Amino acid sequence: MDDLIALHRRSARLVAGVMTGTSMDGVDVVLTRLDGSGTALSMDVAAFVHRPYPEAVRSLIRRLAEADTASVDDLTRLNVRLASLYASTVDAALQDAGLRRSDLDLVGSHGQTIRHLPEPADCAGEAVRATWQVGDPSTLAQHLDTVVVGNFRAADVARGGQGAPLVPYFDYVTFTDPEETCALLNLGGIANITLLPAGADRDAVRAFDTGPANMVIDALAERLFDVPYDPDGRHAAAGTPDHDFLAELLEDDFFQQPPPKSTGREDFGPDFVDGIIGEARARDLSPDDTMATATLLTAASVYKAYAQHLRTEAPIDALIASGGGTHNDALMHMLAEAFAPIPVRTASDYGIDPDAKEALCFAVLAHETVNGVPTNLPAVTGADRPAVLGSVSVP
Repeated sequence: MDDLIALHRRSARLVAGVMTGTSMDGVDVVLTRLDGSGTALSMDVAAFVHRPYPEAVRSLIRRLAEADTASVDDLTRLNVRLASLYASTVDAALQDAGLRRSDLDLVGSHGQTIRHLPEPADCAGEAVRATWQVGDPSTLAQHLDTVVVGNFRAADVARGGQGAPLVPYFDYVTFTDPEETCALLNLGGIANITLLPAGADRDAVRAFDTGPANMVIDALAERLFDVPYDPDGRHAAAGTPDHDFLAELLEDDFFQQPPPKSTGREDFGPDFVDGIIGEARARDLSPDDTMATATLLTAASVYKAYAQHLRTEAPIDALIASGGGTHNDALMHMLAEAFAPIPVRTASDYGIDPDAKEALCFAVLAHETVNGVPTNLPAVTGADRPAVLGSVSVP
């Protein structure tokens, strides 16, 4: 515990952020030197590494994320297997930066979401909200011999919040501008948007999940073209969206809900994709037309969310995108058309790698946990009060 107390007292730290998202495609690790707190925080990124999941791991995660194919034994073992995979990816990032494990002060690990159930439901006679990310932080701490903060979402859910999105704290300390009102759009498996009014304090930040980003697009690419994703959005670009079908898809219950709200594979997983494929066949859509319609669903649902819930509060001067979806040229073109004349930029225009942003976020959240700083935003998640996020594991 003396080491943990010393870590708390230290302002500057070398922190690894570990992210595995709802796309379930692999592990992102960023190494960054952090100093200070809040809007006075300074960041200096030393390395970023992405490692795709081995196919056996990816297949197992996907199987265990579905209630009808999950196994308690396999989930228990996956919790440990992923921690080992995270450790090896952190080691790869350290090697890239020319650093050693002994140089590392702290790790923030999001874990792989298996189920996210933030709405209360009966559990043995009591209404319970819950979320579950595997990739055991204690095991990871022992592998790396480093303090690890994980299980970030649970504290917010315990306070009645959605437990998501958590990126808005990072957005607030990194992108708030005294003159420009902007929206930060993360295009991971799920899309989420953060509104930062010019010169805003943290209570003025608004954010929520808008619906699927890459999750549905990737699943369709696998089903229709036997590839893991639509490279550069070329299949979507080759097709023609069916706007009547799009209008039906936008009638999904999630798109009608007001924020705070969050979503995942529970709403936009295999059953949703099966529905798209079945209806596309009934409409005699080609695979490219189906992909174009699904890609436009992401862009349209983002703009719908902005127009309904954010525009009247603070019209934005720019939309700043990050995440894997920024590599989908068709999606980015659709977003640019939807938001015109508002410019659509990427985080790289602000000096942050769009692919590394979420991993960097969890490095910052871990750093602030050790600082004792609450990093959920109740106005965003619906929690009844601020909370220090994460469980701390000491080797």
